[in-house]
Amino acid sequence: MRPSAILDRSITMNDRQRFRATLAFGRPDRIYLEPGRPRESTLRAWYQQGLPEGANYYAHLMQTLGLPYDPAPRLDLGVSFKMMPTFDEKVLEHRDGHYIVQDWMGAITEFSDEFDLTYLRQAKDFVTRKWHSFPVVDRHDWEEKIKWRYDPHQPGRFPSDFAQRCHALRERDYPLSLVINGPFWQLREWCGFEHLCRLLVDQPDFVQEMVDFWTTFVLETLQPIVSQAELDYFEISEDMAYKAHSMISPTMARRFLLPTWQSWTDIVKASGCPVACVDSDGYVAQLIPLWIAAGINCTRPMEVAAHNDIVAYRRQYGKQMAYRQGIDKRCLAVGGQALHVEVMRVVPPLLEQGGFLAGCDHGVPPDITWPSFVEFTHLLAQAGGWYQ
Repeated sequence: MRPSAILDRSITMNDRQRFRATLAFGRPDRIYLEPGRPRESTLRAWYQQGLPEGANYYAHLMQTLGLPYDPAPRLDLGVSFKMMPTFDEKVLEHRDGHYIVQDWMGAITEFSDEFDLTYLRQAKDFVTRKWHSFPVVDRHDWEEKIKWRYDPHQPGRFPSDFAQRCHALRERDYPLSLVINGPFWQLREWCGFEHLCRLLVDQPDFVQEMVDFWTTFVLETLQPIVSQAELDYFEISEDMAYKAHSMISPTMARRFLLPTWQSWTDIVKASGCPVACVDSDGYVAQLIPLWIAAGINCTRPMEVAAHNDIVAYRRQYGKQMAYRQGIDKRCLAVGGQALHVEVMRVVPPLLEQGGFLAGCDHGVPPDITWPSFVEFTHLLAQAGGWYQ
């Protein structure tokens, strides 16, 4: 595959400059390389397929492909947008190969005893779970169980060395990102999906109250960040789409969510951050115009199985929207010619203008073999100008 024509070979960039230029429709010296992240079950499979046991997959990947890799640790802001204090995690019942637990967010959740509670705190693997209940049913629950846990000035929300971190980060050569929950995502965690949908119809004023509270909490927590550190990437986690439709109507999204997205995007962009992204699984065609109206200029993971066509989106929206990931994981799993065809379908057309950071269209599942992942990354490196 020929390298992208947007590359500027007359300069040499560090990772931070390269990341910003890649997603902000600039002219990087090379396209920032981020093929995807495996989870625990994927790594277990890869250790049987050529990845040395216990090895850092990305370091070994770069070594295999003859590409540079800097193993130095990367400093982050250390700021938490989570509830403080969290609910007590506890196992309520263990039966028939399943745990029923209260998780740290106050939900009663059931999952296989193949996993432990740590799998509920972060996406370490592909864990299927069942939700029995959520902490917020009505206004009383909201006031008594949730609202007081979100004080932007709560001790521990910012690390004790926050000012020193911000000062040190001014000299960084790598991108600095901040990811927060969007209003739909956050209210769904408080109320549960089905109940939230009912509240949107039956008690819109209550929903608006919770949205406004979350909007203000995030803005107040953001203010010290954007005043002392310049972000390279700001992401709103807002899973809100099914395989072929958004989860709520564009009309509802415009009413309840767009003002929040815009207020956050305004403050981070005014501070110098070039990329404001929404992370939503599913079919997002109905939502992209709303995101653009809110000042959002990037989205991911662009799942192909959900009928997203980012080549068509690029023709429709041009440089108003950049994309991350977007390569069909099913083709990566098949490998060989199917992998090559999928990469050629997406990568060259998107890189004609830039604003595209290609990768697997979600977490890398275990049916994608290590040799296929290496070959996939090699193709991306070729297109991205990593080989002379």
